[in-house]
Amino acid sequence: MPEPAAYGSHLSLAAAAFVAGLPKRKQRTVLELAEQIARQPFRIGDYQATDSAGRTVENLLLHGFIFTYWVDHAAREVRIAEILKV
Repeated sequence: MPEPAAYGSHLSLAAAAFVAGLPKRKQRTVLELAEQIARQPFRIGDYQATDSAGRTVENLLLHGFIFTYWVDHAAREVRIAEILKV
């Protein structure tokens, strides 16, 4: 039986701008963390919130960064809306 296609991570413009403002080493770290989230799309975050579109989003603290994201299971994508440094 074939293995299902993996989920991909997609950063919003705000999340991409945050990453672009980091030093190169931190950029790699944050992008690796984003891929880690995409590899586990059914993982529950530390807390949930509702975004401006009324969608439930997960918030996950990883290595000093809070990732706000939602999962589009139909498209097999993890949509990272915001990244904050704690």
